[in-house]
Amino acid sequence: MEFSSKLLENAVNEVSQLPGIGKRTALRLVLHLLRQPNEQTDALSQALQMMRNNIKFCKSCNNISDLEVCEICSNPNRDIGLICVVEDVRDVMAIENTSSFRGLYHVLGGKISPMDGIGPHDLNIKLLVDKVKEGKVKELIFALSSTMEGDTTNFYIYKQIQDYDVDISTIARGVSVGDELEYADEITLGRSIVNRVPFEASLKL
Repeated sequence: MEFSSKLLENAVNEVSQLPGIGKRTALRLVLHLLRQPNEQTDALSQALQMMRNNIKFCKSCNNISDLEVCEICSNPNRDIGLICVVEDVRDVMAIENTSSFRGLYHVLGGKISPMDGIGPHDLNIKLLVDKVKEGKVKELIFALSSTMEGDTTNFYIYKQIQDYDVDISTIARGVSVGDELEYADEITLGRSIVNRVPFEASLKL
């Protein structure tokens, strides 16, 4: 792709590094921004810089937050004894959109994947195990995607906490095997949360 401007080329190269954005799409986006008033481009740039510099991760659940403790964890109406274990913040958003869950979350930050060099110590698992050891957690819901990596992560956590007094369940398989949680429709995902099954029973499926 030939560019008449080095500045344009640099902008396209940066935008094309975003997931799912190729060079042609990046060019369309950059040219669109170029046609907009300066104020709009400045507002976008400022919003991205503020997000990158000021965003925090909740010290309780590892969810993205503006504060040290996110709004979900600090909400007194949530059930602190019920924790839903998810891969990343997109899954929190997906489950929250169902309005079917009133507990708290624990964001692992990924799944165990030896092929990608991701082991248990690369994830936010220790904090979850520590929560269970404190005795305040009554039930854990595994809500990772139905993939080999997701099942491996579920089983690893299960082995770490199986001797403690906590119920362990997993979302019902209304979500297709191999599907990522964030792409499930809200009704199916909501039913999967409500109709969760004991984790040990899922091992026999």
